[in-house]
Amino acid sequence: MATTKKTSKKTAAKSAPVPKKAAAKTAKKAANTATKTAAKRVGTRTRAVLKEPELPHDEGAAQAAAGKSLVIVESPAKAKTIGKYLGNQYLVRATVGHIRDLPVKQIGIDPAEGFEPQYVTIPGKEKTVAELKSAAKTAKAVFIATDPDREGEAIAWHVESQISGAKAPPIKRALFYEITKDAVRAALDAARQIDQKKVDAQQARRVLDRLVGYKASPVLWKTVKKGLSAGRVQTVALRLLVEREREIRAFNAQEYWKITARLSHEGQPFVAKLHHLDGAKPVIATEAAARAIVADCATRTHFDVTSLKQRERRKRPEAPFRTSTLQQEAAKKLGFGSKRTMRIAQNLYEGVQLSAAEGAVGLITYMRTDHVRVAESAAAAARAVLEVSFPAPYLPAAPQLYADAGGDAAQGAHEGIRPTDPARTPDAVAAYLTPDQLKLYTLIWQRFMASQMTPAVFDTTTVDFDLGRYLFRATGSVVKFEGFLAIYKEATEEGDHRTLEDEQALPAIVAGARVPVTSIDPSQHFTEPPPRFSEASLVKELEKLGIGRPSTYASIISTLTERHYAELQQRRFFPTPLGESVEKVMVRQFPREFDVGFTARMEAELDHVEEGQLRWQRVLEDFWSPFSEALGSVDAEALIREAHDLSGLDAERCPTCGGRLVPKGGFFGPFVACEHHPKACTFTRPLKGEVKEKRYVEVSCPLCGVTPMIVRRSKSGEFLGCTTFPKCKGTKSMPTGVKCPKCGGDLAARKSKKRGEAFYGCENYPNCKFVCSKKPVADACPDCGFAGAEARSTKARGAFRRCLKCQNEWDVPSEGADEGATETAESAG
Repeated sequence: MATTKKTSKKTAAKSAPVPKKAAAKTAKKAANTATKTAAKRVGTRTRAVLKEPELPHDEGAAQAAAGKSLVIVESPAKAKTIGKYLGNQYLVRATVGHIRDLPVKQIGIDPAEGFEPQYVTIPGKEKTVAELKSAAKTAKAVFIATDPDREGEAIAWHVESQISGAKAPPIKRALFYEITKDAVRAALDAARQIDQKKVDAQQARRVLDRLVGYKASPVLWKTVKKGLSAGRVQTVALRLLVEREREIRAFNAQEYWKITARLSHEGQPFVAKLHHLDGAKPVIATEAAARAIVADCATRTHFDVTSLKQRERRKRPEAPFRTSTLQQEAAKKLGFGSKRTMRIAQNLYEGVQLSAAEGAVGLITYMRTDHVRVAESAAAAARAVLEVSFPAPYLPAAPQLYADAGGDAAQGAHEGIRPTDPARTPDAVAAYLTPDQLKLYTLIWQRFMASQMTPAVFDTTTVDFDLGRYLFRATGSVVKFEGFLAIYKEATEEGDHRTLEDEQALPAIVAGARVPVTSIDPSQHFTEPPPRFSEASLVKELEKLGIGRPSTYASIISTLTERHYAELQQRRFFPTPLGESVEKVMVRQFPREFDVGFTARMEAELDHVEEGQLRWQRVLEDFWSPFSEALGSVDAEALIREAHDLSGLDAERCPTCGGRLVPKGGFFGPFVACEHHPKACTFTRPLKGEVKEKRYVEVSCPLCGVTPMIVRRSKSGEFLGCTTFPKCKGTKSMPTGVKCPKCGGDLAARKSKKRGEAFYGCENYPNCKFVCSKKPVADACPDCGFAGAEARSTKARGAFRRCLKCQNEWDVPSEGADEGATETAESAG
């Protein structure tokens, strides 16, 4: 009887209503179990799918979309702008980027099963997917309007896979190249099906990157350091930086001399340089040879003009920006990093709130593009604005439409980066933009408007002074008609060629004229190594070599600094010791995969996939076979020796058994062990056997007041830590030994969170906000006597100092003067 009662109670309990929280918990547990079970079947013959729990129906989203057309975009800001244009008959929702991707803790790809990716909903996006699915069920039509590039096409494909079904409304793909009312409606009218070839190209890139990241990174963990990652394209970019650094280190400067004559005609000074010596290009290797030439010419008080050539040269305006040129010019003119440039450009594209009457408006066209084409309507609008501000000679006879060498005109809606409405001048929108937005919009507007103007015209002059053995030549140019230069002039940096605008202006000279000589001066020079890459020149090099695409440049560059493989100092990339070790290991073990030419060919193959000329699986098959062989032939000992300086290890012996010490790779990184480890001997030690001598600095701890502090090191560089750690966890940035000119506090090295660049700021921040970009040195100013100056250096001037207090500048001897200016900020914590 008791047993019957217990049984009936259990039955009643099972049939009783389950509380909502308990039901949700049970469902979640069951879903997780199902997912794990499915994941275990990935290696089976039939391709297993990572099963996911059924998402709940979102009644609110379904009601909001009932009877309306659903428009799906990526960005909430874009959704807000477009929603205002389309009105109540449309519901605009945002995916906020990708909604599905490869799983985080699994590779999600089985090469043995055709490289089919195992996509899952990105953690945290379940609610977004549920809303989109519920809204799509009640909508009368769906337009997926994610960004018009490969990545946007892949997002659209994932969205379609989640909302499609037997009862789903018509689903189409819309492309918004600019966010204006007319452009948005035109894009919806021209909506089409998802481009599967473009999806396949992006899918191939994602799978390639996942295979390299998951398979090559463990090689770094064993040989360099635990936790490092190897990117397929980023490693090639790192290789460019490291190889350039090796060129600079191996470079042997050669001395040479130049002879310059300073002349004056009708009160206008100019210079002429020794152009020929005995009929050939002058090679003057020593000061003695230079002095001899000067002495030989010293008796001449006048130079006779023996040849005069004048001609007119025209300089055409550059095409509108594409992604790479926008990033380059923004870096040169505005000091913006690629990531910062693209973030601001995204804001301008998605829409900025203008006046109450206009509302939110997209100010520029889509900013990820390889093309420079200009729509006829846009060129006509630009000409209408220019006609108001400039006379007729500044406008060409016909609109300038431009085209890429590959036939950009055939690419339909693809255009260069331009303002959506040229009539919106920078002054007209300045009140609604942030300072950074205004700077970038002004750059884009000026470049586009200049592209619709006439060429600049220069009068160039070449004057020769033939003195027998010596031929001096003066060259110059003057602007005859400024044309497009009235609006826009390209920026230059170290390593760029001189432009016509940079030439000296020569006086009006006629053939046979006798020109007075002021002086003839020798000047010493040294050949220079190639300059380190800046953000602008690195983007230019990547584009030239065919590495990466518009949407990847910013992430490639930012990854280098975020992973501490390189540092930006004075806007130049310096590879870190960690970066150099990573490059050594990756290039030695995977010479094919991280070869510049091979990576460029892979990009070309992805283009062929998009064009339908190549199957995406074929690209992966060709890549995987040699890559897997390289993975199977890893010699950890050789790679560790390659990455670290272990030259003295062969002379050491195991203190336990006397055996040889050898480097080994482990899960937590490389280490040194006895050759008989682990069977006959258990001796191991860290890779660097000698413990570095502790460095103390006579600085008080900001928390407990203990003096001195000790120099410690993190992944970001050196810093000061309390000597009583872990009892006290006080830290300070590494001081430079120079005092703040405002409050007297120590100036310390720091690093920008956004760009990873080193700078120097007062320790009393935020009470004192003094900063300087160049390394401070304790040199006394000859004017005010303050013992603190920035160590600066330029190619034209050489090394000099700028006082931190009064801004006075003074030159310093070249020997050792650049040390402070070029030193990488290893101490920036």
